[in-house]
Amino acid sequence: MCGRYTLLADELEILDEFALDQPIDNYHPSYNIAPGQNVLAIIHDGKEKRAGYMRWGLVPSWAKDEKIGYKMINSRSETAHEKPSFKNLMARKRCLIVADSFYEWQKIEDKKIPKRIQMKGRKLFAFAGLWDKWQHEDKDLFTCTVLTKDANPFMQEIHHRMPIILPKELENQWITPTKVQPADAHQFLEAVEVEELKAYNVATYVNSAKNNDEACIVPLAD
Repeated sequence: MCGRYTLLADELEILDEFALDQPIDNYHPSYNIAPGQNVLAIIHDGKEKRAGYMRWGLVPSWAKDEKIGYKMINSRSETAHEKPSFKNLMARKRCLIVADSFYEWQKIEDKKIPKRIQMKGRKLFAFAGLWDKWQHEDKDLFTCTVLTKDANPFMQEIHHRMPIILPKELENQWITPTKVQPADAHQFLEAVEVEELKAYNVATYVNSAKNNDEACIVPLAD
């Protein structure tokens, strides 16, 4: 799964990396992004790519209660094209969720050791995501979920699942405004190859989403 991550780059780095023309309203970096918080996502509106904030935890347009979002921070890529909550979104509401590392907890005996995981070859990257708009009375809520897959050999030692990180050359294709068949979107994700990752241990300080400062990412001494 993917339950915490970071985004520490400055706004200009993000605009350059993802070829965005418009500034990001209210951009703020974070050392400890958690479910239920607003996260930076990129969509294509049919004319251009746009970056903005959505709440992490998908609330489908048909949901009766927005609290369902806390159960839908991740969606399994293997079945998303078949599930009622995600099928239509796979066809037409795909997004990039911008990050520069993520956290995972490795279970060793009776302990869970937090690790920070980064790309070896690049600083910024994007998770493959899905988004939706939920409306209730006078409230409009934009939310998203991170697509996950079985862990690759590197991640298997840490956790059995991992977020799908899109190769740079496939980011624009994932958010193309053209409607696609959900099964085709599924096949697209199945073909994504994982780039090399690296990881190091961090303090359990990161366990609390209330903690959001540099201490979250300081490497622990071996």
